Amino acid sequence: MIRCELWRDEAGLVRDWLIEGHSGYAEAGSDIVCSAVSVLAITCVNSLEALCGIRCDAKDNGNGYLRVILPTGLDETQQHDARLLTGYLEQGLRDVSNQYPKYVRVSVKHWRETP
Repeated sequence: MIRCELWRDEAGLVRDWLIEGHSGYAEAGSDIVCSAVSVLAITCVNSLEALCGIRCDAKDNGNGYLRVILPTGLDETQQHDARLLTGYLEQGLRDVSNQYPKYVRVSVKHWRETP
């Protein structure tokens, strides 16, 4: 199963997310569930950087693990853009999870900035 955890701040912005695991829906290379989740996650990170100028701290081990943290100190425009793109990510992950509930789980948690 693919586990997707998103952490939302007080203003509703997804600040941090973790996607890990393998769906087990089909063989590697033919797994449409894994592909869908990967495309959503990678496109979100790439779009944040290429379209919005927001460089995230992203760690990907190449084997079913992606951890992304938005930088602090985003201006108002960047926050707006990040909210749209992470909203796209969340909606897409929920759509895949609703279609394939045995293979993808999405949870949203409260994010706290550490000092």
